[in-house]
Amino acid sequence: MITLYHCPQTRSSRIIWLLEELGCPYAIKPVTIFRPSTGAGVSDPANPNPTKQVPAIEDDGRLVTESAAIVLYLTDAFPAAGIGPGIGDPQRGEYLSWLAWYGAELELTMFAKAAGETEAAPMKQRRYETVCRHLLDSLAKGPYLLGDRFSGADILVASALGFARKAFPDSEVLDAYAARCNGRSAAVKARELDTASGVQRA
Repeated sequence: MITLYHCPQTRSSRIIWLLEELGCPYAIKPVTIFRPSTGAGVSDPANPNPTKQVPAIEDDGRLVTESAAIVLYLTDAFPAAGIGPGIGDPQRGEYLSWLAWYGAELELTMFAKAAGETEAAPMKQRRYETVCRHLLDSLAKGPYLLGDRFSGADILVASALGFARKAFPDSEVLDAYAARCNGRSAAVKARELDTASGVQRA
């Protein structure tokens, strides 16, 4: 069984969504974290993540941290769910590219925009505009990042839109995409479980 170390309304919330999409047995182990943005909270010694942040999962003694790595690990581990193109799949390269792009580009520019850093830094503003253009151009071609195919990459991007929508430009395309992803039954269930403690799903 997968164990998710989780703190409500953090990046680990989307891993509940992922686990619900996969339909695999899992348990949620609540932990506390220090939140740099507010200065609240304390690091939990029970959290196996080396940085004492979330998400982190354990699978048969194997520890995996960082959202994109967890998405890749779990979608590879449960291929029957069909939300992570496997090795040999024609969309595998595109899928891996989106996972890497999320961590290397989207999150960095999203937080820079939210903090007001882009207005005073032309290079950051250009990078932000490039990120937004890439996302909008891709979604103009299909309902999801991989066209008609929902994937783990959509969980990352749609969850980011969910907690930082104001960091992105006004766009009916983005609003429709976020609603489409977050309206999935697994996403709805994940929001219900987000604040639950000691959950075990067989």
